[in-house]
Amino acid sequence: VLYREGLGTGTPVPVTPEMERVKRNQEIFSSVLYKEDVGTGTPTPVTPEIERVKRNQENFSSVLYKESLGTGTPTPVTPEMERVKRNQEICSSVLYKENIGKATPTPVTPEMERVKRNQEIISSVLYKENVGKVTPTPITPEMERVKRNQEIISSVLYKENLGRATPTPVTPEMERVKRNQEHISSVL
Repeated sequence: VLYREGLGTGTPVPVTPEMERVKRNQEIFSSVLYKEDVGTGTPTPVTPEIERVKRNQENFSSVLYKESLGTGTPTPVTPEMERVKRNQEICSSVLYKENIGKATPTPVTPEMERVKRNQEIISSVLYKENVGKVTPTPITPEMERVKRNQEIISSVLYKENLGRATPTPVTPEMERVKRNQEHISSVL
């Protein structure tokens, strides 16, 4: 709303034919003005293709898609169709647990136990519980360098302990860019 406030005096630019064309296009694209001043159109004959498209549009309509249904050709229920229907019922988010039959128990293998332990370790809640003994590693200069870089990159500490900066003079170009940024800003 306020992006035009505080505009200084600008440099007048002559209105070119290209600018007029863009302005006309903007008025045409406007959600308010796109139907104003429509003028008379050229009537086109109703061709079989136009009728077909119109029928398809009526069929696609969310209101009319079931109206005036003709008689359909029945298809026999094949084993493949039954299989797909059963799979759809199994995949259904509502019915996937209904009518569960007896299951065949599987023995707990060492591989299953290993996977289960890994899942518990990976868990975001339990990954620090029951930590066993660890082997200490010496802190190398490389590890210290990486740690310093991580602290510099940290979103919390990146402004701490700033050194002295070299001031730069404010040029007219910098002022122009700053004014443009204020105009573009969605906040201001």
